[in-house]
Amino acid sequence: MEAPECPVCLQSYDGECSVPRVLACGHTACEECLTNLPKKFPDTIRCPACTVLVKFPLQGPSALPKNIDLLRLFPSVSQIKLESGRNFKKPVEFVTRSWSDDFYATWKDRILVHDAVSVENGEGEISDLASSSRLFGSLKNDSKVSLLRVASFELDDCDSVLKYSYVQRMMSCLWGLKDEERDELEKIISIMQRGVSKVFGLWGDLKNGVLYLVGEKLIEFPWEEFDSLTDDDASRLGIVGMQICEALLNLHKEGVISGCLSVSCVKFDEFENAYVDLIELMETGRNVCRIIAEETKSLRKPVDASEMDSLLVGLLQKGIFMSSEFLFELLKEQNMLVKNDSSKSLVSYSADVWPVCFLLLKLRLGNRFTKELIESVDAKGREESIEDLLVLYTGITEKLCLESELQGKFKLMVEILRQCCCIDPQARPVLTDLWKCNRDLVMNPRFNSMRGLHKKIPGKRKEFCLALSELCHLVEVESKELEEASPGMKTGGKAEEGKVDIDFLGRLSEGKVKSKDIRGHQDSVTALAVGGGFLFSSSYDKTILIWSLKDFSHVHTFKGHQDKVMAVIHIEGAKPVCISGDGGGGIFVWSTTVPMEDQPLRKWYEPKDWRYTGIHALAYSEYGHVYSGSGDNTIKAWSLQDGSLVCTMSGHKSVVSTLVVLNGVLYSGSWDGTVRLWSLSDHSLLTVLGEETPGIVRSILSLAADDQTLVAAYQNGDIQIWRDDTLMKSTKIQIGAILSIVVNGKWLFTGGWDKTINVQELSGDEISLDCTHVGSIPCASVITSLSYCEGKLFAGFADKTIKVYYCGC
Repeated sequence: MEAPECPVCLQSYDGECSVPRVLACGHTACEECLTNLPKKFPDTIRCPACTVLVKFPLQGPSALPKNIDLLRLFPSVSQIKLESGRNFKKPVEFVTRSWSDDFYATWKDRILVHDAVSVENGEGEISDLASSSRLFGSLKNDSKVSLLRVASFELDDCDSVLKYSYVQRMMSCLWGLKDEERDELEKIISIMQRGVSKVFGLWGDLKNGVLYLVGEKLIEFPWEEFDSLTDDDASRLGIVGMQICEALLNLHKEGVISGCLSVSCVKFDEFENAYVDLIELMETGRNVCRIIAEETKSLRKPVDASEMDSLLVGLLQKGIFMSSEFLFELLKEQNMLVKNDSSKSLVSYSADVWPVCFLLLKLRLGNRFTKELIESVDAKGREESIEDLLVLYTGITEKLCLESELQGKFKLMVEILRQCCCIDPQARPVLTDLWKCNRDLVMNPRFNSMRGLHKKIPGKRKEFCLALSELCHLVEVESKELEEASPGMKTGGKAEEGKVDIDFLGRLSEGKVKSKDIRGHQDSVTALAVGGGFLFSSSYDKTILIWSLKDFSHVHTFKGHQDKVMAVIHIEGAKPVCISGDGGGGIFVWSTTVPMEDQPLRKWYEPKDWRYTGIHALAYSEYGHVYSGSGDNTIKAWSLQDGSLVCTMSGHKSVVSTLVVLNGVLYSGSWDGTVRLWSLSDHSLLTVLGEETPGIVRSILSLAADDQTLVAAYQNGDIQIWRDDTLMKSTKIQIGAILSIVVNGKWLFTGGWDKTINVQELSGDEISLDCTHVGSIPCASVITSLSYCEGKLFAGFADKTIKVYYCGC
């Protein structure tokens, strides 16, 4: 047998160097470790074995008794069951969630708040926004933005009573995207480079169920001002050309290749600096994919020169320029080429040289450039055959008479522009060469000292072509399809190819959140308890009703209270009982063994004084004590066996409104705004929480605890969350008093005066904690009590009803 060892330092006890000392909870640790353990509160320490707060002597661990029996049984020590009494049954989720905490942490800051963007429309009409791919809007600070549609999510007209929060629905929508699409979105949002427009994040249009990418809206490029530039305008052309090259080079640093460009991709800021618009780049890529897909439907396989002619003319008429390898890659995806193999894409950084070259020619020659280019393509297409397909695309600049048009200062650009249209990507100049060519129009080459520019992109990173990305291949869902699609319809697996899967919510949970009404009380419901296969509900009507958890039918009624019943709990055991407390100080113990009796097993009453206002809360400990929180500011411990008063715990300055027992500690919440922790072994005060803000009194109306998490709900709609007695979170989650709160694992439910049940999800670690609003359940009345068990949420209301919320198909 292994020698017994300290649970902290794992050193074997020897009675000399490692002396075992016994704590009040019964566990043992060595004297040195107990000395070094952190002490957050005076005269208390947290047991390193069971994590229960226990009293710690002022003299230190030497004042604690030695574990003599442990030293005597040195060869064989029974293993201490640290987790005795805990339920290891896997909890049933109220709403199952697909994504992880890491996924939420990655995307939460990339989602703009729901009222961050106001949508605009050029014609003032907003009825057709659901079918629009591109929209414009503004932020709260009146900054203009452009919106690009990414995906669709379910509208708020589903049959689920739980109305999911904005963030939750956006997370579900993002989770429904493919991994490649999310990776590309993350890459685009994270780009912060000079000369590239900003992307602020993602925003969901709740009215139309569309998720948009929100980007900076810049000034449209004034192409008419660049029509037929003279030599005197060479410097301006050179500056714009340099800025376009710099923007694309910065994109290359991020591992992003544009693939194709259009005149709309270049914008100006207020200082007349040229920018490359990321949103327009993606829209251009979508337009190319859409044009190719539409044109190839009626074309033969493989395409011939005349059909290629039609494709090129269609793209050029829309002002879209692309490299040969990019066009071939698109046709390969459509199975429209002679050699349709699965080889690696040929699209690389050099693919951006070609469209930049054409943009510069467009700047220099104006509208005549596009007209002559189209005529050149038509003429070449009539002359060439399918075998000369490459010649068709690479020879389109030969008839533009560049030498005659680009005279004077522009003549220096002729040779490098010709090289940019080379069919071999390796033989083309790089963007830095184009940048230098444009700079020569601005300054004298003899002042050139920029020797640090080189062709190689530094660093090894994952790269992708923006125009060939998964986001550009998304097929838009028309508004008609959105209207006809059933919100609750299941896809049964992978979405049909070519359509956006809008049933993200269906994948979020196993089913819709349904509800069932339970009626029987004649007045407001005050408390709920679950146990022994039953639901117990108390009411102002002085009764306790018992309901079956199988079909929620009424089983029995406990009558006998002379005052309104304020609290009810259920105690499991060999002889299960239900305990109820009323506003007159009466505590009744009822047997819940079937068949149930009409009379209580025993009852007793609290002594009254002039401050007395009845019992507000009940709790039970494994020591056989029933605890009552009273209007006289005290907590009383009663023997369940005979109802005798064991002790009275004083300290609160107002009504004790709520009690919770967990891990050997009694937590009491009061209208004085504090939470007091009491030892269950000797009923001594361990510490006080909530005194950090003196002068500010917020009455605590409900407490909930689970494992090492304690949550307090206040009358002003705030909650505070502690872990290991350290305040981790303080936030307002609803308007008005929170009358009841329940925590179960990661789920947190609150209800109160605002007639809404809010569902929060807790996540994080010992350093930080997040409380995420998952959704809300609108109700018709004030929520007075909540209880949660095995994936079902029970709610009591002021209008006499009880509702059961559960996941159903």
